[in-house]
Amino acid sequence: MKNIINDESRTTAGVNFFKTGDGVRIAYRIDGSAGKPVLMLGNSIATSMSMWDGQLAELSLHFRVLRYDYRGHGDSDTPDGPYSFDRLGRDVIELLDALQIDRMHFLGLSLGGVIGQWLGIYAPERIDRLILSNTSSYLGPADQWESLITSVLQPGKLPEFADMFMNNWFPSHMLVSDNALVASFRETVLATRPQGIAGSWAAIRDMDMRRTAALINNPTLVIAGQYDTVTLPSHSELLAETVPNAKLVILPSVHLSNVEYQAEFLGAVLEFLETK
Repeated sequence: MKNIINDESRTTAGVNFFKTGDGVRIAYRIDGSAGKPVLMLGNSIATSMSMWDGQLAELSLHFRVLRYDYRGHGDSDTPDGPYSFDRLGRDVIELLDALQIDRMHFLGLSLGGVIGQWLGIYAPERIDRLILSNTSSYLGPADQWESLITSVLQPGKLPEFADMFMNNWFPSHMLVSDNALVASFRETVLATRPQGIAGSWAAIRDMDMRRTAALINNPTLVIAGQYDTVTLPSHSELLAETVPNAKLVILPSVHLSNVEYQAEFLGAVLEFLETK
């Protein structure tokens, strides 16, 4: 087995764990009353399940909310890369099996949205409704990812990448020194192991679901950010055109639309998930 970084000193209060078939400890938590429909959340790269803290109170009124940290992120273990979307998707399936959850709604943003696409293609029987936010079915060419992977693994480069993520995720008016929310996201990036970011970038490098996304037959909502420079609005438009009968909503946001336009984001999510 490849080397796995397992640092239990990082563990956050209230977080639970399960171990995948390849021996990786994955962190998760559940909020909301038993008996409500399960809604599983998938985050952006270089964040943790705390990315959804601002939306949790509202979502847990309607759902039993399941959040987790990807391998290499948050409180989960960090195996050596590269990772693949087959493995990242199977982490979800194994977690659902461990919790004896047969079906759930899945909401994924950015990297989480690609995992959502994988689930819709390869495990549609586990999903009721699917929300793909600020994501893409293809982010080529591969060469750009090779240089990023090499660079992030160099010692001392993480602060530079934290600045890059902040500029990609938030509008300029939020990028001020006294913005506590942006500062908290930057700290999360700095707490993420470079191997986890590099491993996930390798999965993105190898990903191309432009044709296979047409196999998704679950009711699907695609949410785009009008000013998103990471996953362009055209990526969401292509995804909504490819997935049969998908609905497209465009918010006037950059990349983290759940944070920047929280009320509008939650409104679109709840309307879609609760429509009979």
